[in-house]
Amino acid sequence: MNVSEQALGSGGGVQPSRRRWLTAGVAAAAGVVGAGVAWWRFTPRRADASAVQQLWAAHFESPEGAPVAMSAFRGRPLLLNFWATWCPPCVQELPRLNAFYREHRAHGWQVLGLAIDQAASVRSFVERMPLDFPLAMGGVAGMALVRGLGNQAGGLPFSLLLGPDGGVVERKIGELTSNDLQDWLASI
Repeated sequence: MNVSEQALGSGGGVQPSRRRWLTAGVAAAAGVVGAGVAWWRFTPRRADASAVQQLWAAHFESPEGAPVAMSAFRGRPLLLNFWATWCPPCVQELPRLNAFYREHRAHGWQVLGLAIDQAASVRSFVERMPLDFPLAMGGVAGMALVRGLGNQAGGLPFSLLLGPDGGVVERKIGELTSNDLQDWLASI
């Protein structure tokens, strides 16, 4: 074996230890890029002012078909949660939202679940897991609102905290934690 073959290793390529370091470096770089793309994609963008106006002017139906006017929720803090029965993180956070609502409604706090789902699925779900806060059916208009309110990817769950003045105070894509709810409570 000549000197150049020894430097390259027996296979004529990169030495095994160097190959492992190179592979690890490429994997680490890919991970950093992937994390950056995910962060950028799932970080809420600034809500479009016209989308906020459309939200307050919107009318939806409850899962039973009763009218739900967004304007009825204006003037007090509102936690608006976009969710679906087929979304595991959505379903997981609902008991937490229900407990938050029960604990804080006497202090003027409101919660509204806007389902991006079929009414029959929501009715069936609520029979198994009753919720104290009101629900409405978002449909196609709900998904357009989700995007206009800063969730470009349309991921669920998506929650907004709207202040008494109707403006967006907080937004989060993904499951709300107990810490998130405490932070949001303190922000009003």
